Amino acid sequence: MDSIKIFGVKIHNITFEEAIEEVKYFLKGKDLKTIYTPNPEIVMGAKDDEKLKALINNGDLITADGIGLIYASKIKKKPLKERVTGYDLSMELLNIANENNYKLYLLGGKDGVAKAAAENIQKEYPNIRIVGYHHGYFKGSHNNKENHEEELKILEAINATEPDIIFVGLGFPKQEIWIDTNKNKIKGKVIIGNGGVMDILSGNLKKTPDIYRKLGLEWLYRLIKEPSRIKRQIVIPKFMFQVLFSKDVIE
Repeated sequence: MDSIKIFGVKIHNITFEEAIEEVKYFLKGKDLKTIYTPNPEIVMGAKDDEKLKALINNGDLITADGIGLIYASKIKKKPLKERVTGYDLSMELLNIANENNYKLYLLGGKDGVAKAAAENIQKEYPNIRIVGYHHGYFKGSHNNKENHEEELKILEAINATEPDIIFVGLGFPKQEIWIDTNKNKIKGKVIIGNGGVMDILSGNLKKTPDIYRKLGLEWLYRLIKEPSRIKRQIVIPKFMFQVLFSKDVIE
């Protein structure tokens, strides 16, 4: 796949439809494939962290989740084709799973969130085989406790069911670290770090209205709903400022 790098972070230059074709191909394979969906916050977090940058760049499918990445690529004359969000990819994965009777495992969120998400998914997508779920508050690779007995039990539970698709909602960068550390220990086809998607599926977090999504303003909607996010959201104008006034932003 064609790709560019924004501040050294790889982004595959594909449309949503092309991404879905890749996912379908992954699901027909034997090895686990990793999906990451960086936005400006993630790119800025990895920009000066070589370990985190390399981790993301090792993903099998890396798509531009944030509209800021699309703007940056256009400003620097190396345009990305389209924004491909983690939410949209996750929803399409559910459609594919429902059509093919695939198995799904859910990992992440507060206690009860993955369970509620599983119940809601089962109602809307009755052909999906939900083979397990676990909250995200356990000791493991994502909090510097690799191979802790809690993590090992989760890996054992996942492998016992051999899921086709695994949703990991631990938030950035924990979910990416956990996936990268454990990807060679997991029996599955596709694993995706999808942040707050599980909260939306559980009903604990309201889906961003379509008008905000179409305009690429999910961040503004979340900021309006949760003003405390201002410390996180300030990274967006900082990202755009550095894009405008830095050289060698994109390669």
